[in-house]
Order: sequence, then C-alpha cells, then structure tokens
Amino acid sequence: MLEDCKTAQERWGSVHSLIDQWLEQRYDMLVTLMDLREACETDSEAVPKTRIDAFSEALMDYISAGHFEIYPQLREEAKAFDDHEALRVADQLLARVEASTQLVLAFDEDYATPSRCQRYTSRLPDWLERLSGALTERFALEDQLISRLHAVHASPPAAAMSSTITPTR
Repeated sequence: MLEDCKTAQERWGSVHSLIDQWLEQRYDMLVTLMDLREACETDSEAVPKTRIDAFSEALMDYISAGHFEIYPQLREEAKAFDDHEALRVADQLLARVEASTQLVLAFDEDYATPSRCQRYTSRLPDWLERLSGALTERFALEDQLISRLHAVHASPPAAAMSSTITPTR
C-alpha cells in the first residue's frame, strides 16, 4: 500500500513538473511575442521572417504541448481520482480553448512561406493584437483547467505552488 502511494505521488508530481515546464514555455513564448510586437511598432514591413518564424515556432510548440501532453495528463489525473465533475469542466474549457487554437493555426499558415510572409507583413500588427487577446483568454482557461484538474488533487504544498505558477515579468 505504501508503494502505491509513492507511485501515485511520483506520477502526479511529474505532472506538476511537466506543468511547470509548460508554463515556462508559455513565458518564453510571450517574451518572443512582446519582442515581435515591439519590432512591428518600429516598422512592421522590415520585420525579418526569421523573427516571425521564431515566434510562430514558439507558439506552435506551446499549443502542441498543451494539446498533446498537458491536457491528456490532466484528464488522466482526474480519471485516476474518479473526478467526473472535473472531466465535465475540462470538456467545457477545452472546447473554449479550441477557438484560439484555430486562430494560431491560421496565423502559422499565413506566415509559413517567404512569399506568404511578404504578402501578409502589413497585417502582422493586427495579427499580433488578435493573438494577444486570444492568448489572454486561453491562458485564463488553461489556468482554470490546471486548478480544477491538477491543483485540487495535489497535496497542500503543491496546490499552493500551482496557484502561483503563471510567471510574470
């Protein structure tokens, strides 16, 4: 029985670590977004594709990690705790997250090739504004997801850490 507790603690502790890494990835992506927005304020037509690509890659990596690593792990944790209400909430939150995912995919497509990037460079400031708004909402939904599906099942010290995991600058 003690071994089962240790295994569960290790398993959900690793989820907590995975979430922490993901939130660091979020922070890094936001820094890249802010740098790109700053560059657009100077001259959006002169922003090199490499900077747009760096942001797009960071954004796609963050979104992918959520969809393919974090969300499934959180759902598994809720299932392990037989928390049907948390799973219902997760379905609702993830449905709302999907709108920002579609926006991110559209952005990535618009700036995927040099010719498309050149064609849409003048739209970049508007795109970044739209993405900023969508990401703000997405982060709030993801934070609710973490709170409802992970922090509620964590031991008290981990739960306290989870409530302050969004890095700020």
